[in-house]
Amino acid sequence: MAQLMLVLDATVVNVALPRIDADLGFGPASLSWVLNAYTLAFGGLLLLGGRLGDVRGRLVVFQVGLAVFVLGSLLGGLAPTPDLLVSARALQGIGAALAAPSVLALLTTGARDDAERNRALALFGAVSSGGASIGLLLGGLLTDLASWRWTLFINVPIGVAVLILAPMFVAETPKRPGRFDIVGAVTATLGAVSLVWALIGTPEHGWTSVRTVGGFVVGVLALVALTVTERRVAHPMIQPSLLRDRTRVAALAMMALVVGAQLSMFFLVVQYVQRVLGFGPLASGFAFLPFSLGIFTMSRFTPWLMARFGALRLVVTGATALTVGYVLLSNADADGTYLGAVFVPMLLGGLGGALCFMPITATVLAGVEPEHAGAASGMLQTTQQLGSAVGVAVIVSVYAAHAVPGEFLPGAHEAFLTSALFSGVAVIVAGTLLYLRRRPVDVPEETGELEALVDAA
Repeated sequence: MAQLMLVLDATVVNVALPRIDADLGFGPASLSWVLNAYTLAFGGLLLLGGRLGDVRGRLVVFQVGLAVFVLGSLLGGLAPTPDLLVSARALQGIGAALAAPSVLALLTTGARDDAERNRALALFGAVSSGGASIGLLLGGLLTDLASWRWTLFINVPIGVAVLILAPMFVAETPKRPGRFDIVGAVTATLGAVSLVWALIGTPEHGWTSVRTVGGFVVGVLALVALTVTERRVAHPMIQPSLLRDRTRVAALAMMALVVGAQLSMFFLVVQYVQRVLGFGPLASGFAFLPFSLGIFTMSRFTPWLMARFGALRLVVTGATALTVGYVLLSNADADGTYLGAVFVPMLLGGLGGALCFMPITATVLAGVEPEHAGAASGMLQTTQQLGSAVGVAVIVSVYAAHAVPGEFLPGAHEAFLTSALFSGVAVIVAGTLLYLRRRPVDVPEETGELEALVDAA
């Protein structure tokens, strides 16, 4: 429940933005910060949140983060001015960044065996990938039937219930001895915040603006400083060993590609069903119902499928389904209908997403020591946030390059094909890993030949 709230809050206010603008008078330049404030704080602080859970105890960090999130939700629903709403959304993001890594770490370290762990990961993947579409549906429902403020108020009773119930069912993890890596925490946070800040501003400011280039430079320099620091301190913020595994690094790349394509698809499809098909906020939310149903249905079978066929085969299949769906969406036109243009790609997106998220998550967390589960979880979710920011930034740039003022369809064809390119690259990465694992290797007779083979690999 906590993970669902944290994920859907990235999109729950999307369909309510026109009502928020009319009520508070944001203006076109600042309205995007209702979304960006949450994304920036959430994506920028995940690495810190993950490590804090490892060091201070995951349950207590989860509870603190969720309490901050609930407070931000309450203040946002009560906000009388644009500045206070944006500040509340940032507070929500801070709370989410503290709580989210501990959610995944508690699921994986609390499982009694691999089968239970995979079932937990399947449900986590379904909630994480389906939460964005559920947010659109819930946002439309609450905005139409009540007020946009209820898109934030709804978190309060659910969050309070989770805070009360969590200690009854979840055991606290032990605190880890040793000094906290302050330099690593500062550089990791600065690097992630700078990159997310630069990316979310590219649709408005462009890729070559001083703002964008400066954000990238600061982010890269901070991450270089983080890399140097982590190799020297006794208790690093991020264990360097987590990034020495090429399969884990490839899985992180696949997650970024799949999420980037998915979030950009949400951006485009919402506009198509509203501006071309004439859907209102509630109907726009229901347009994503096949996506959510596909995810939650397939997630019931994903653990069995992964045990039977392996993680990489599932990722290849799922990312291929996503690619086909985006190609079909690129054919949407002014004479299209929901069933003819949107329904099948939405269903393919849900089924394909379910086949990708759980296997990728399991691959990233495979072989991670329990004491570093929070850091690995924060790293995975930071990659998701960066992937979504990159995806939206690239797709919006492609769309803008071909757009015609006042019309939606010019540029949409190229933008949907760019989403297909993202997921297509994920297919190639997963397929390459699968090929390398299956390729037969002759055992050399001489030690020198063995060393040469290892060097070549």
